[in-house]
Amino acid sequence: MLVKTFGSAVYGVEAITITVEVNSMETNIGYLIVGLPDNAVKESLQRIESAMKTNGFDMPRTRIVVNMAPADIKKSGSAFDLTIAAGILAASGQLANPELLAGYVIMGELSLDGAVRPIKGALPIAIQARKEGYKGLLVPKANAREAAMVNNLQVYGVDHLNDVVQFFESSEQSLQPLKVDTRDEFFSAQYDFEIDFSDVKGQENIKRALEIAAAGGHNAILIGPPGAGKTMLAKRLPTILPPLSLHEALETTKIHSVAGKLPENATLVSKRPFRSPHHTISDVALVGGGGVPQPGEISLAHNGVLFLDELPEFKRTVLEVMRQPMEERRVTISRAKVALDFPASFMLVASMNPCPCGYYNHPEKQCTCPPGTVQKYLNKISGPLLDRIDLHVEVTPVAFSELSAQSSGEPSASIRDRVIGARERQASRYKGQAGIYCNAQMSAKQLREICAISPVGQKLLKTAMERLNLSARAYDRILKVSRTISDLAGTDEIKIEHLAEAIQYRSLDREGWAG
Repeated sequence: MLVKTFGSAVYGVEAITITVEVNSMETNIGYLIVGLPDNAVKESLQRIESAMKTNGFDMPRTRIVVNMAPADIKKSGSAFDLTIAAGILAASGQLANPELLAGYVIMGELSLDGAVRPIKGALPIAIQARKEGYKGLLVPKANAREAAMVNNLQVYGVDHLNDVVQFFESSEQSLQPLKVDTRDEFFSAQYDFEIDFSDVKGQENIKRALEIAAAGGHNAILIGPPGAGKTMLAKRLPTILPPLSLHEALETTKIHSVAGKLPENATLVSKRPFRSPHHTISDVALVGGGGVPQPGEISLAHNGVLFLDELPEFKRTVLEVMRQPMEERRVTISRAKVALDFPASFMLVASMNPCPCGYYNHPEKQCTCPPGTVQKYLNKISGPLLDRIDLHVEVTPVAFSELSAQSSGEPSASIRDRVIGARERQASRYKGQAGIYCNAQMSAKQLREICAISPVGQKLLKTAMERLNLSARAYDRILKVSRTISDLAGTDEIKIEHLAEAIQYRSLDREGWAG
């Protein structure tokens, strides 16, 4: 008897429906899976046989051929266990109403006792199932809330192989579809932060720089001695960023779903991601890849912040592979038979000590580094990477009088309101231009049109370019930052003071900064 069941394979952040054809033939005895399965898929027959026998079902003593179509796409992972098991049960006559299988996508990994374990990528699988018009989706209960974010699709959470059998034998009456009020849960959790900028004493100039970075989506680097508050400030940056839109939240959740980073029973990611990888991270872990390409840290930080603490301690090759994704806001992972695109639109925030000992240019402590060490330390970060960072901010130690003050700083909510106002001006400016939502994403052509400056501003910028020996890319960055500063000020014109403030955020370009 030939039976068809339906599963789904995830490639990149999208899913492809896989038709699992199971044919039980009396001619011989043996089991065979075809259609480019990997070892995890081939081993599913042992898990399925144990699960079926443990729960009183018979593994057919006939020839079972399982074909996974399209046969030219590699199938990987253990999530097809439940799909194949349902097909074998139906093909051997042990599943009532096998005709109902045509309306459902079934996914899940089986334990030897028949329990169903969680899978990766439930959200893109659900989106594809709805797109192709399936009536419902059966997934492990741990993934049900994630998949139920997709409306107009009945999503059923199952704990055991018996749940699937009873579901089809009772003509879909044994399980109830899960309902999730996605919008209500999403909007209620958007501003629920455990940290706040009001916790930070002093450092008003750094708060200002991070406000500009948040308003325009600019990359920033914080340079200062140990204990000055670089990490503390960076961790609070997501609290002043505009809240995620539903579209951005769906994009972000898909990436985290594919990577298996969503917690159990999770719904939409409601806050902008903040990823802080350790400096020992590899190239592949940062940008993505592997035998079965998976998203890296830069994709997990999509629509959020990627924080690289102690930037010079990262391997040079790791930092260099990040340069192109920073410009294109996506990363392409190419293999012999497949090329996958992962979104990577993130804000880069980095921090570093000014020298190995940490006290170069410190107002009170003496730097103990030998001559030339400071420049050598700074040279660990390439010029092209520094060019792509818009704001270079020097962080100085906080005075005791500010630390001991009882008054708290300005709360994140107040700063966030100004940032949202600036972003709204940008949204209006870039309306109808696909892929551009903030000043940092401006193209070179738009830069000439949107960032026009007065003759006095041109003279100031010319002097800065000559004195600091800035590159053409740094010139563009200064104009973009000055445009953001004018947006925060609520003006259409880039004034001389806006330009001057933007120029001062090129600390590392300043002649003699590192001796």
